[in-house]
This record gives sequence, C-alpha cells and structure tokens, in this order.
Amino acid sequence: MIERIHIENFKSIYDLDINLGRVNLFIGENGSGKSNLLEALVFVSANQSNKLDNEFLSSRGLRVTEPTLMRSAFNKENENINIEISIGQKNDLANYEFTNNNTAYSQWERVSGSDEEEVKLLILENKSENKSFIQKYLNGRYSQIGMQDFLIYSPENTALRTFEKEGQIQPLGINGEGLLKLLKVVNHYEDKSYINTIIESLQLFDWFEDIHIPDSLSYGEDKVVIKDKYLYQEIDQRSTNEGFLFILFYITLIVAKETPKAFAIDNIDASLNPKLCTKLILIINDLAKKYDKQVFLTTHNPAVLDGIDLNDEEQKLFVVSRNKLGHTRMKNITVANKPKSSNDEPLKLSEAFLRGYLGGLPKGF
Repeated sequence: MIERIHIENFKSIYDLDINLGRVNLFIGENGSGKSNLLEALVFVSANQSNKLDNEFLSSRGLRVTEPTLMRSAFNKENENINIEISIGQKNDLANYEFTNNNTAYSQWERVSGSDEEEVKLLILENKSENKSFIQKYLNGRYSQIGMQDFLIYSPENTALRTFEKEGQIQPLGINGEGLLKLLKVVNHYEDKSYINTIIESLQLFDWFEDIHIPDSLSYGEDKVVIKDKYLYQEIDQRSTNEGFLFILFYITLIVAKETPKAFAIDNIDASLNPKLCTKLILIINDLAKKYDKQVFLTTHNPAVLDGIDLNDEEQKLFVVSRNKLGHTRMKNITVANKPKSSNDEPLKLSEAFLRGYLGGLPKGF
C-alpha cells in the first residue's frame, strides 16, 4: 500500500508531498487539481508496464495533453523540466523521473538512472552486476505498493447498461465495461462470501429483493435478473436505475480478486442520493480493509464526507486548493484540526464544508 507520494512539476502540481491512507478522499473546487494527483499515479503505473504511450495513458484515465502542458506550465522555463514522482512507504520511496522532447508525436520516457543509487547498493551487497536479479528485486519492491494496474474509474450509464461488452482493459474498463463477465467470475468463486457481499450491499435500495447472475462464463446470457419487491415482473440492468448499477460496479470493483489492488474513482457521488453517498463511503471503508484494496476518491458532494471517520488512521480527507501562484496544495483534515461550531460543538464534516470552514469552495461568487 502507498503511504506517501511526492510529486514535482506535473500539471498544476508544482511540488506536493502528502501521506496517504487506505481510503483517501479529495474535495475541492473545480480545477483545483484533485484529478491531477490521481493521474500522477497512472503515470507511475504505466511505467511499471513499460507503456508510456499516449494511448495507454488515456485508456487508464489520464487526460493526455501537449507535453508542455503535462508539466507545470507556470512559466516558459518549465517547458523542458522533467516530471518527478516518488511513491512508497513514508521513509522508503521509489523514485521516477519522466522526460519528453516536446516534438510532434513524441512520447514520455523514464529517465534512466532514477534508481541508480539503489542499483549500486544492490551490486555491492550481492557482488554481482546481474541485471535480471536487480530488475527482479526492483519489480518485487514496486509490486508491494500495488501500483501495477492503477486506473482512474469514471463509470458511465451507457457502459453499465450494456455491460456484456468488454473494454480494452480487463477485467473492468474505466467506464464500467466488462462488469457482467466479472460478476460471473466472482459468482464462480469457491468462497461464496464474495458474491454474498456484493448482493448484501444492494440492500441499500429498499426496493431490492434479489439478483440472479448467469452461471455460464460464455456470452450466451447477457444480462442479470433483478427482482424489485414491488413489481410482479423481474427486470434486468437495462431497466433498473443507474444509481443501482453504480453501486453494483463499485462494490464488485472492491470485492473481486482480479481488480487492481489500488485504484481511483473520480466523482464517487455521481448519480447517487446524498444519504446513499454517506452509506456507500462507510461500506467502502469496511470493504477496502477486508479485501486489502487502496482507494482514491474525488467528490463534490458534502454528504460523502460524513462517511469518513477521522479517528481511523487509514481514512484520509484532503481539501485541495490552489495557492496564490496557482500551485495545487492539499490539506489533510484530522481530528486535531477539524473545525467546530461557534459554540465549540462538533460539526458534521458536510456542514463544515458547506459553511466554508474546511476550504475548498469557490471564492469568486
């Protein structure tokens, strides 16, 4: 699990260093840089797969633009400065440096020698320059932080309703492609607690009674059957409400063994009732710990904040803003600095956010 990330010269992030938890929630006004931190993690993940081409980066949820704008474009001198990203444990970071020559159709490359000092140490310790050994060691080290398949998910209604179609990325595409097949796979686990957890989460909807997932892994059956306790006829994913499909997607994403160990969900509140948002975050916190997943979330809905427990060190809330120079900054809200009312009474985080006590709200109107 990633405990710390340090980013320099990436989009609106000029120099940022934060400690992370298992579930990390980012709030702030539009354009403050919430998604930029997630995209920096995609950059590292793409490097792990030796695929820094624009097509691969886009398929992982990164908004690819001109190389000069992928860097912190606060002044012209920055056009040729490399992007630097360090991730890992609090006192043991893996360092990545990326460069691009800014020519037409050019691709990003990792600067060789980013691990030079560690490689030298390995050679001394093992009295060998065996490159395969060194690479195996480094790959093992980086795999421990769960970054190999990091994606930014932004599920869409259309992709979820026609979820028999698989996307470019498996098991789940960034818009929700492949959900039906993954549900079938989870349904075939010998341990039925996985599929039962998914079905139990759907009890969030008071109209929900049951769901039937096809047994066959083939494409013969292209739907799930959903029982609405108020209807005499069963329905499928094409007829149910989109909030139901979003919850089904999120819980399956966390529960399934085949999904990434670390991932992001942009705008977790999309299509969900505020009270449902709060309950969903409570469930995500529990399941992320149970199934050993690390989750990064962004939101604009204050109700999402009320699902975060600041007393739990594995749950982090960050308020994202831009300073006077336009650089993205992130403030970690803790129990110690959580705002109180004028009567010194505890406030719900949602109320503190709306009152402007946390920051992260537009200031121009």
